[in-house]
Amino acid sequence: MYRRYKDQVEFKLVYVREAHPDDGRQTEANRRAGVVYKAPTNDAERALIAFDCVRSLGITFPCLIDNMQDTAQRAFRAWPARAVVVGSDGRIAYLSAPGPQGVKAAEIQTALEGILPSGRPSAPGLP
Repeated sequence: MYRRYKDQVEFKLVYVREAHPDDGRQTEANRRAGVVYKAPTNDAERALIAFDCVRSLGITFPCLIDNMQDTAQRAFRAWPARAVVVGSDGRIAYLSAPGPQGVKAAEIQTALEGILPSGRPSAPGLP
């Protein structure tokens, strides 16, 4: 989706509180995949985990890191995950259900197309 719309909208990942810290509610799937972190206690620790996340998932757009007071996470009820589409007017055009199950690519794409001036992607080679 980023590759399709990157020339028309800005993409940002906001890394919020760790969903499954090793010293909290860890999952067996994370243990098998080696995704095991203690809950960070400061901004630097959170940034290191976010960096690992971005690198391991191959994310190529900017990543922002929520502060230790969880300001972004609380404002958008974004734990453990949520997608937000903000229009050029600064208003929320789409807010997914909480994720990861509530984050649906088709809904995000529809919301993105809805905020584009033509209502459709305009990149070369796209219908």
